[in-house]
Order: sequence, then structure tokens, then C-alpha cells
Amino acid sequence: MSGQFEATADGGAALALDEVEISILRSLAVQLLELVGPGDEPAEGDDPLAALFAEGPSEPPSDPVLARLFPDAYRDPESGPGDQDEDARTASRDFRRFTENDLRAGKRENALAVVHGLDALTARADGGAVLRLTAAQSRCWLGTLNDLRLAIGTRLEVTDDEGGGGLYDLPDGDPRKPMVMAYLWLGALQETLVETLVR
Repeated sequence: MSGQFEATADGGAALALDEVEISILRSLAVQLLELVGPGDEPAEGDDPLAALFAEGPSEPPSDPVLARLFPDAYRDPESGPGDQDEDARTASRDFRRFTENDLRAGKRENALAVVHGLDALTARADGGAVLRLTAAQSRCWLGTLNDLRLAIGTRLEVTDDEGGGGLYDLPDGDPRKPMVMAYLWLGALQETLVETLVR
């Protein structure tokens, strides 16, 4: 998986993908959608203004990946989960209650944009395709690539990009090896996509 995003003349980005890469990206985006959840959609006939001000959860998720995707807003990064003072815990609960639903909706929209973009690809004779993104679509993709890397990195217990805790030198038979390869590939995609956006 060596493809990389390249800038296009119209300010967007393009990426050549083979069938396997398309399948992996789509599968990962769908898994992210399942992880983030369907959200609280207003029922038919509900007041849309009331739905706009609906409160979300006040406690952090118990799943470590979701806790990484939706971290506490008021916490010292050097402290542990239970090391907040009462004021910080209260502020974090209030912030989460009024923002998490919107954050989840944004992550779902980004992941859906990835799925729809992959589904719309026209296959070439070799089964691959060229993905073409506008600048706005690139930002959706960037958000989802970041979320996927955070999710996989959390599952792999990656704590820094420099050392990787020996994950980068795993033998081929290690069951974590495919996740590590996906993590590295997504990182390369993310890096080259950022480069197209800053040109």
C-alpha cells in the first residue's frame, strides 16, 4: 500500500487505490461509524429546535477508543483519569453534555463522506480507481483518517510515534501486524493529504 495523495490543480487531492485498499478503507470507515454510533436522531414530528439543544452524556465513555476520540475537555494531560479536582470534573461533565452529540455527528458525517466517496469510484480495468477530492472533501477525509489512526493506535496501545513500543518490528506471524500496517498506511495517507491542503 504505497499510494499517496497528490494535490490537484483545483485545490483538491487525488489518490490512486487498488481494490484491496478501497476495501480496507471502506471497512475501517464503516467500523468507525459503528463505534461512534448512530446518534440520537429526532423522531418524526419532534421539535427540531429542541433537538438542537438536546443534552448528551455527561460521563466519559468506558471504551478506551471512544475515550480517546471524545476526551475530557478539562484535564491535565499528565494526570490519570481519576486525578482531576472537582471543578475540572464538573467542567468536563458540562462541556461533554453540551458538545459530545455534535462531535459524534461530525465524526459520522466525515466517515460517511469517506464511505460514499469510495462507493462512487469508477473501477479501472485493473480493478483500481482514482479517488478525486475537493478541498472540502479532503477535510472530511482528513478527520476520518485521524480518527481511524487514534482508534487503531489506542487498540495497539501506541503511546508515541517515535518508539512505537516495538510494534514496528513485529514478526509477520504476530496477530497485531495487520493493524500496525494499517496504522502506518493511514499515517502516510494522512501526512500526504495534509500536504495537499497546505499548498
